[in-house]
Amino acid sequence: MLDLGISKMALIGAVALIVIGPEKLPRVARTIGTLLGKAQRYVADVKAEVNRAMDLDELKKMKETVEDAGREVERSLHAAKASFEKDMNAAAAALQGTDGASADAAAPAWEPLPPVYRRPGKNWRLKRGATPQWYKARQGVRRQVQSGAARVARFRPKK
Repeated sequence: MLDLGISKMALIGAVALIVIGPEKLPRVARTIGTLLGKAQRYVADVKAEVNRAMDLDELKKMKETVEDAGREVERSLHAAKASFEKDMNAAAAALQGTDGASADAAAPAWEPLPPVYRRPGKNWRLKRGATPQWYKARQGVRRQVQSGAARVARFRPKK
């Protein structure tokens, strides 16, 4: 780029002082500084945009490779499933052929899976103590808050 040393900067400053004059020189210097700052910000923005575009291209390539790998895994799973079903059907046919019984003909080749465990539907936002409710009931621990009037009415002697 430009090779500006201290001596060249001093020469430019002296010429500017003579040409522009001492009254207008601070305002011109401020304007030049502002314009240089805007130019530097513009160059930095352009660099950042180019870097973002390059990163976006790399991410698109990575996304395509991951999608291709996923499709390949899906194809292999479908192929394995098809071969497994073929083997199971062949085994079922062989079992039916050796027995010769019609009772097993209606039965499926393999047992269905047991139902999947489901977590009980608890409201996890409610605070629960570690002491079980049955223990609290047995010990006479109050579980609900009562107002003062309700407490007086509860323990008022019966007439």
